[in-house]
Amino acid sequence: MTLLVGVFFAVAIYLFLSKHIIRILLGAAILGNAVNLLIFTSGRLTREVPPILSPDDPVSNVVITANPLPQALILTAIVISFSFFAFLLVLGFRAYQELETDDTEEMRFAEPEDQEMPPLGY
Repeated sequence: MTLLVGVFFAVAIYLFLSKHIIRILLGAAILGNAVNLLIFTSGRLTREVPPILSPDDPVSNVVITANPLPQALILTAIVISFSFFAFLLVLGFRAYQELETDDTEEMRFAEPEDQEMPPLGY
């Protein structure tokens, strides 16, 4: 699983370094999945019983249970990353509609090449 997390991070970084918006968005989605998998593997991969206690059992007879915190964090992160990806997808599509390109080098209307650069210091 650790190697898979490393591959996900490497693919996400590779896609982030692309010039095309759609590849950058896919890199963001893969990065979110890589972080979720990292949280999941850091929470110890075990086949323990679910962390549900019945009211009949006394607390002293509790067997080793799975850690519910990584599962709750991942569930929350999935919802957040999906909404973030949907927002980025709409933003990228709107930029494509306005500028008629998905190449980031051609999307430089905010920084025209014929004007001089603003001052870099104060």
